[in-house]
Amino acid sequence: MNWSVLAQSGGLLVLSNIFMTFAWYAHLKDLRDKPWYIAALISWGVALFEYLLQVPANRIGYTALSLPQLKILQEAITLTVFVPFAFFFMKTPLKLDYLWAALCICGAVYFIFRQ
Repeated sequence: MNWSVLAQSGGLLVLSNIFMTFAWYAHLKDLRDKPWYIAALISWGVALFEYLLQVPANRIGYTALSLPQLKILQEAITLTVFVPFAFFFMKTPLKLDYLWAALCICGAVYFIFRQ
């Protein structure tokens, strides 16, 4: 395992996921009184920054990781970013189901990265 590639790719994917999560869900709170097309345009603007980070993250990651490994890494990072977003930004109560979902993702990470 090339830890440098994993760290670079993972770090960029974390930042990308922060933008992605806001692009996909923040309009539900902040723009709920605006027409959907206004929310879509603003979300696309935020998503641009997601792609500016996600594309290089995947290109870097693909030098040492397989495509399935990149996808599972992305999903694990998505859940790691989403739960604090849902709790702190959207004020969604924490549920024990988040733990079970996280354990399932951890299992996926284990199986896709084992030798």
